Amino acid sequence: MLVNWQDPKHVYIVCGKTDLRKGIDGLAIVVQENYGLGLFDDSLFLFCGNRNDRFKGLYWDGEGFILLYKRFENGGLRWPRYRNDAHQLTKQQIRQLLEGINPLPPRRVKPASHGPFY
Repeated sequence: MLVNWQDPKHVYIVCGKTDLRKGIDGLAIVVQENYGLGLFDDSLFLFCGNRNDRFKGLYWDGEGFILLYKRFENGGLRWPRYRNDAHQLTKQQIRQLLEGINPLPPRRVKPASHGPFY
């Protein structure tokens, strides 16, 4: 693989669904217009469409963009669909994602405790 997951300074997961028919230019526009993140700041951006068994990555290597495409043959990802933001991942979260574990699990609402008004 041209890009080692551990090498980029920043790895962002673009939550929700992205149209994976987009190429380099389309994905770059998604990042710039929706999230305002630096495309040229040693960052790898990960996108997933409707299917959980494949995703794309966009990375600037200093000379040009690299478009990565990964398809899993057995199993798939647990992509965070419940949010629509770009979230920076830690190295542990990247490993979780590639192992099929959602790196950004939904937050659970704590049940309300009975206050002085009950």
